[in-house]
Amino acid sequence: MDFNLSDDQKAFAESARSFADGVFKPNAAQWDAEHIFPKDALKQAGELGFMGMYTPEDAGGLGMSRLDTSVIVEELARGCTSTAAFLTIHNMATSMVGTYGMPALIEEWCGDLVMGEKLASYCLTEPSAGSDAGSLRSTARADGDNYIVNGSKMFISGAGSTDLLVVMLRTGADGPKGISAFAIPADAPGVSYGKKEEKMGWNSQPTRTVSFEDVVVPAANMLGSEGQGFKIAMKGLDGGRINIATCSIGTAQAALEATIEYVKERKQFGQAIADFQNTQFKLADMTTDLVAARQMVRLAAFKLDSSDPEASTYCAMAKRFATDVCFNICNDALQLHGGYGYIKEYPLERHVRDSRVHQILEGTNEIMRVIIGRRLLIDGALEVIK
Repeated sequence: MDFNLSDDQKAFAESARSFADGVFKPNAAQWDAEHIFPKDALKQAGELGFMGMYTPEDAGGLGMSRLDTSVIVEELARGCTSTAAFLTIHNMATSMVGTYGMPALIEEWCGDLVMGEKLASYCLTEPSAGSDAGSLRSTARADGDNYIVNGSKMFISGAGSTDLLVVMLRTGADGPKGISAFAIPADAPGVSYGKKEEKMGWNSQPTRTVSFEDVVVPAANMLGSEGQGFKIAMKGLDGGRINIATCSIGTAQAALEATIEYVKERKQFGQAIADFQNTQFKLADMTTDLVAARQMVRLAAFKLDSSDPEASTYCAMAKRFATDVCFNICNDALQLHGGYGYIKEYPLERHVRDSRVHQILEGTNEIMRVIIGRRLLIDGALEVIK
């Protein structure tokens, strides 16, 4: 096994780091403080190919592997966690359109989506269906060549500021098999948006409820076939878990870099904080955890790229581990900054706020434990998960 990045992956990382350092990082604090959704920056990311990374090439995307994508996302998150996280959500929604959409739908939307000219939101969660996505109630009722959509979605990233909604809706009986996926223009008659939620973090992207009232959607806007929506959603979530874990890694990397620089300069009791053994031990633990998380995420990405039958379990393990330990790294970095870490002149408090939600979304870490635990109880599990 070769754990080194390939020359191509190193080039991807260098390009993403240069972009993040030049565009995301200098503006992240302002975007957070003023709740700015940086569409222009996302358009610039699209010009570099970062808005359609794993959308199929025949739909205009780069068709990259999830492993290659994770290398890029880590560097982008190092610049701005919140904006990079929205970028990954847009990538997921765009890839669903490019993979499962009808040719006319792909032609209409994917060109602009992969360039960042237009943006997409992903709509799964409902007021009564969070972790239990299979129980969603929003409906799409067949009506000739159209479907009539009613219901609501909540906690939708970008809602009210994006152009296309990829929505999971009930077209059949109760349970996962009755769910289908649709691409719905965000400005379609009958689509409305709630207030912009005031959040702990992720302030560079708006979060709103989306409501559908007798929205007419052409049947040609269905993604895949009727009843395939839950499978599409779950496959998307496997990749989404890698994405959000990678965002945590990039944020923890930024926090660690800032902390090493700070402890070398900050003096107490006549010497640099870096000279204290306690500081060195803490930095050693933070770095070890970060490297472990990074390798676990890359392993999960490899499993997903390889269509390994255990890929979902590995994605759940990587998401659980990386988001937990990387939040702790950010929190420890803030502690090492002392009082300075708590004020907004330094980025540490933003890193803590932005990374906290990663333990909740794309399936809470408690749900990740359920997925892993249930798999372990199947006979022979330990022979294949190793």
